[in-house]
Amino acid sequence: MASKKPVHTVPNGNGWANKQGGKTISTHHTKANAETEGRRQAKRSETEHVIHKINGRIGEKNSYGNDPCPPKDKN
Repeated sequence: MASKKPVHTVPNGNGWANKQGGKTISTHHTKANAETEGRRQAKRSETEHVIHKINGRIGEKNSYGNDPCPPKDKN
């Protein structure tokens, strides 16, 4: 079974876009709106949500499914 592609919230011209698997799935005027929709889509797809900064670098990652790098508990 192929892994599900993460949702990326990225700067896009004068606004922001959410992309999954290289395809634009939504566009927004503000980063906040794009993050909200990207989070919703990542939860629905049970995958990772990668939020980029205005310069394109990754700023934050959140996992809403099977985390490929789960935290390691010391207990």
